[in-house]
Amino acid sequence: MLITISFFIGLFSCTTTNNSDEKLRISYEQYELANGLNVVLHQDKSDPIVAVAIQYHVGSNREVPGKTGFAHLFEHMMFQQSENVGQDEFFKKIQEAGGTLNGGTNYDGTIYYEVVPKNALEMALWLESDRMGYLENTVTKSAFANQQNVVQNEKRQSYDNRPYGFNSLLIGKNLYPEAHPYNWTVIGEMEDLFNATVEDVKEFHSKYYVPNNTTLALAGDFEVEDVKPLIEKYFGEIPAGEKVADLEPMPVTLNETKKLYHEDNFAKTPQLTMVWPTVEEYSKESYALQFLGQILAGDKKSPFYRVVVKEKKLAPRAGVYNGSRELAGQFTVSINANVNTSLADVEDAVFEAFKLFEEEGITERDLEKQKAGLETRFYNNISSVLMKSFQLASYNEYAGSPGFIEQDIANIKAVTIGDILSVYEKYIKDKPFVSTSFVPKGQVELVAANSVDAGIVEENILEATEVDQSAITEEEEIKKTVTNLDRTVEPEKGPQPELKIPDVWTDEVANGIKIYGIEYNELPLVQYSISMDGGHMMEPKEKAGVASFLASMLMEGTANKTPEELEEEIDLLGARIGVYSGNEGMQVYVNSLTRNFEKTLELVEEILLEPRWDEEQFELVKSRMVNNVKRNEANPDYLSYVTFNKLVFGEDNILSVPSGGTAETLESITMEDLKEFYKRTFSPSVARMHVVGKISQDRVTEGLQSLSANWEPFDVEIPKLEQPELPGKSKIYFVDVPGAKQSVINIGHPSITHTSADYQPATVMNYKLGGSFNGIVNMILREEKGFTYGARTYFQGGKNYGYFVAAASVRSSATEESVRIFKEEIEKYRNGIPAEDLQFTKSALIKSNVRGFETLGALHNMLTEISSYNLPFDYVKQEEEFINSLTVEGHQQLAQKLIQPEHMYYVVVGDAKTQLDALKNVGLGDPVLIEL
Repeated sequence: MLITISFFIGLFSCTTTNNSDEKLRISYEQYELANGLNVVLHQDKSDPIVAVAIQYHVGSNREVPGKTGFAHLFEHMMFQQSENVGQDEFFKKIQEAGGTLNGGTNYDGTIYYEVVPKNALEMALWLESDRMGYLENTVTKSAFANQQNVVQNEKRQSYDNRPYGFNSLLIGKNLYPEAHPYNWTVIGEMEDLFNATVEDVKEFHSKYYVPNNTTLALAGDFEVEDVKPLIEKYFGEIPAGEKVADLEPMPVTLNETKKLYHEDNFAKTPQLTMVWPTVEEYSKESYALQFLGQILAGDKKSPFYRVVVKEKKLAPRAGVYNGSRELAGQFTVSINANVNTSLADVEDAVFEAFKLFEEEGITERDLEKQKAGLETRFYNNISSVLMKSFQLASYNEYAGSPGFIEQDIANIKAVTIGDILSVYEKYIKDKPFVSTSFVPKGQVELVAANSVDAGIVEENILEATEVDQSAITEEEEIKKTVTNLDRTVEPEKGPQPELKIPDVWTDEVANGIKIYGIEYNELPLVQYSISMDGGHMMEPKEKAGVASFLASMLMEGTANKTPEELEEEIDLLGARIGVYSGNEGMQVYVNSLTRNFEKTLELVEEILLEPRWDEEQFELVKSRMVNNVKRNEANPDYLSYVTFNKLVFGEDNILSVPSGGTAETLESITMEDLKEFYKRTFSPSVARMHVVGKISQDRVTEGLQSLSANWEPFDVEIPKLEQPELPGKSKIYFVDVPGAKQSVINIGHPSITHTSADYQPATVMNYKLGGSFNGIVNMILREEKGFTYGARTYFQGGKNYGYFVAAASVRSSATEESVRIFKEEIEKYRNGIPAEDLQFTKSALIKSNVRGFETLGALHNMLTEISSYNLPFDYVKQEEEFINSLTVEGHQQLAQKLIQPEHMYYVVVGDAKTQLDALKNVGLGDPVLIEL
């Protein structure tokens, strides 16, 4: 599964909150080919790109017990090759054209997509049509075996080797009957994946991956009269399959409550999940259930926050939400409790919160808050051609029409207080539920009352499931289907669209805040941030996490507003406002409708200049942060990150400690520490504003006048961090996670900063090694060996630090070989790459730039790059000039200069009992066992 895409479209749609009769809609043209393929076209000429989304109405809900995971497994197979497109060529061809592609499977569907420069649209249609109509013959035993192993490793990474990973499996098994399609997870059962045959999946494919069970949606810069003949050319001759009837809703009921528990090998804190069966998506009651979840736990005035978090202090937060799918729905309460907290107490608090809800009811203001942000979310959701293509295709397949959006909006507008109370009474109050208690190993006393052992059987890592690829030696001939069109001929691409860099304006207000802006008039939105240099690097090491702590506290009310009042003000504007801290700075981030720009700026001024310093919220924030750290302590990915940073930066460098702090440093932080850090770091002298949206320069600068007048500047001394030295020689460091199903590998060394002249050349040089799906390490470890779900290499840096990393999570029993492969390929890469690989790199990176300025987020990122690293406004053009001028010899010189195989830290997090000794054979000496 490359990605899993799951939409709750109703929440992405909305009605306007002004007084106009304007309707929020996406214009489109729809028609059907003779073979039943539904086509939806939406023109958007704002950028010279096109999104192609193809929605197959087949997910795991079309499978049967004993043959699960087929939809997802076939998603993988469809990226391998087809009759007229060679092995691993899908990614290569799209990337080389400057595009991006991916796909995903969920319970109800499978979707594939490309976003390409408009000159590559015909190629994208050729690729998609070939894997729709001419794929089955390429499903050979060897190709199938490889993807079986990849998916098994994906399951380990996503489920088996992470805290609470088995929870969704447990809920499905107990909420739905054995034959119900939601009884199993999308990824399927490991045994089914292992036992699946080529014939099984071919039969599954021929039944469901057919034109008459599919919607093709195009959104972007094209001419309708040009694209229709192309769609007919490539898809028209694909024969229709047997009629595939839409599944009817299959809601379930529970006769009794089921309470189960599991001792989790990776959990450090207990987690309680309670689930009630509800209704399918787009039914009237599904909308009311969505509102119910938000009202129960969506803000600081909600019953769950007040009881579970604030009064009883059992957990940092409580999640309550409805998830309606095509066939049925489920209403979930999920609470990850504080360390050593009894889940019996948590369950009692849940019912206390329900009782409080029953007593207090719902006000019209509660409804108003929930609906206020829908317009903003709608516009954000259609800011890219890709999201528009997704939405049109999904509405067509699951609601019957791409134009269902207007009915969706009407359904949301129609929800009443009575509707919400009705669904609470009907589906939740006093109704049976499924409850799961996940507790750390050895802490069974924390489970909810009357829970029974779930009996989860975990994979034995010494006998890890694996399809033996070496046993398949015979090369299978791929037969080609006779077609009217010569599909072996790849369509020619037209002229590359011209790269147009947006105009950037700059300004400065009286107190020193520098402003960088881009006027973007496609949507009535504005996205802006105020960034200040400092952040984590300004902290004393013994108080690590104080910047992150302060960022959280600033959102806990102002001098004039309680935490609840501040949150409500933001919600009623339909805006998002947050404060964040990073290694080198802090940022206030805002996304809102343009008409609310000044009102959000008034709130930002209060947040920045008038902190509340609320003692009660201080203790709640501290508890939340400490428990988050403790929760991470058994997460292999987190352990790898922490260990790698300690080694790279050294004990004396603040960056050797996570920016979120440690349990010890967070416990030591006082309110005075926050105030002191605030007083010495929060100054407009080190602040920059980045603003993108439908707003003029004059309006921005005028809006800033109050903040400028009231925020006094002072000098802030930004420390210079010492650049760490390379290690004397490469060595392996091992962190033991007993029973780990995978080993998390991070290999690397200190490297250049982001401000170095070599930084952008380094990212170009790295591209073929591991900077993309077609990188060497991914092609070997995933596509050839099937050891991992993905392997990457990259350079990461800021103004004061930088490092090179190679990373993957691999099957435990493949740890030694994977480390050896990384070592060998990194060493070989310094010897140079073939000219064709350099040409692929150049083409992929340069042509992709036309996709780089489409959305508010992309433009905002451009401004932060420019201001953070003092880049010229046309830095993209300059980067293109470098890429074009790069030679094979120049590439090799960069690799030899910036990648140092003899001076690397090899960090492996896994099961020491089975993997530690084997790593002695890699040639880097005896591994060092790290005690954390």
